[in-house]
Amino acid sequence: MEELAKEVSSLSAEEGEETSKQNDGEIWCLKRIGKDSGWLQLFENTEVTIGRGLNVTHQILSVSCPLMISRNHCMFKQREHGQWTVTDNESLNGVWVNGTRISSRKPHVLQQGDLVRFGVPLDGSPVEFEYVLLHSSLDKIKDFLSKTARAEVKALTSRPKKSKRKFGTDETEPNNSKAKLYRMSNTDKFDGLPCHPATLPDQAGPSEPSGHFTQCSDSSQHLTSLKRYNENLKALKERMGATQKRATELEGQEASSLEQRQEMEALQEQMKLLQGELNSRQELARQSMEILKRNLCEEERRLAMERSQQKEDGLKKQLEEALKEHRKVIEELKHEREGFQEVLQAKDKELEVTKEEKERARAQKEEVVTQMTEVLENELQCIICSELFIEAVTLSCAHSFCQHCIADWRRRRDECPICRQPIVSQARSLVLDNCIDRMVENLSTVMRERRTALISQRKGERSA
Repeated sequence: MEELAKEVSSLSAEEGEETSKQNDGEIWCLKRIGKDSGWLQLFENTEVTIGRGLNVTHQILSVSCPLMISRNHCMFKQREHGQWTVTDNESLNGVWVNGTRISSRKPHVLQQGDLVRFGVPLDGSPVEFEYVLLHSSLDKIKDFLSKTARAEVKALTSRPKKSKRKFGTDETEPNNSKAKLYRMSNTDKFDGLPCHPATLPDQAGPSEPSGHFTQCSDSSQHLTSLKRYNENLKALKERMGATQKRATELEGQEASSLEQRQEMEALQEQMKLLQGELNSRQELARQSMEILKRNLCEEERRLAMERSQQKEDGLKKQLEEALKEHRKVIEELKHEREGFQEVLQAKDKELEVTKEEKERARAQKEEVVTQMTEVLENELQCIICSELFIEAVTLSCAHSFCQHCIADWRRRRDECPICRQPIVSQARSLVLDNCIDRMVENLSTVMRERRTALISQRKGERSA
């Protein structure tokens, strides 16, 4: 594909070199700032369109951003008094004149030296397509014009000057004039290869390519036919040059003989035929060039689509692999979760068993404490006052009573109220006092207040 592009570029360059030998007048053009090539010529009496499409006068393609330039970006047109206007065809990134974006679909008048910018800058870099309106001689700027502009200049200026006819008489051409026409030098004979119109897609009808190899073969055929047209054009130009040279020589001589006049007329007829054939061959070459450019653009587009498709396939594969890994991780987490649930269930069961055991132990403890309390309450009560011992006293017979109660009892009798044995001695029991004090701490508030009041009462009676 690169070789095909190089061939097209070389043929366009040859065509541009031939164009540079033509017109020498002043023209309007857009000088590209910072570039010594790619200048765009503005043709008078016609609408000059600029964009990235194929059906425009000047095709410009952005390298950094392919969509920076719209298909039909803008249009330049010259008014009757020679003033140029530019119209933005609703482009995406707009047309800027002297740093200001112009309105869409409204012609904007330009002056010589105005800065015209297509698109906007990217990432702080300067604008790719920035031009200045210039009016100068063709000889000075022809080397800087774009290839498209050179081809248009060639099409407009490739008409040869007509030689002056000198008719000495209106006699008809004799039968041997045709023979004299072909008795000229060998350079007048057309030895180029014939052109086959069937190779042009415009004449054969559009057809969809079946694949990459079909497009390459078609492009190769178009390139071969384009080379053949180029050779035929060179041969035709040589014939026209020789014919024009011969006609010039005959014009310089005096029309003294009938044969010279007849030869002059034959040369003029031949020049007309050659000119018509040259124009048709140029048109065929131009069409082939357009077909090659179109095929080149389609091939580049197809390659870009293939690359994007390959990237999409790679991304799909990566996504599928990532999904597989994700599923594996999910399965592993699921198994781990099931294991954790089993462990939690086992722990819950153990906890329930532990709670039951704790409840059972607590119940047993409470039962024991209750029994102990009942026993202590029964054993630590004074038989005289039916209250817990207050300053317990143990008699010689091992029975215990409150100190106040036994003292009051001994005033009447000096024997034990329980066993009726004589009281020989009595002693304070601190162990019973300490035990009773701890038991009182666990009693209710009413019981503690009652005991406190009873102790105070007995102390008061004692002091009295």
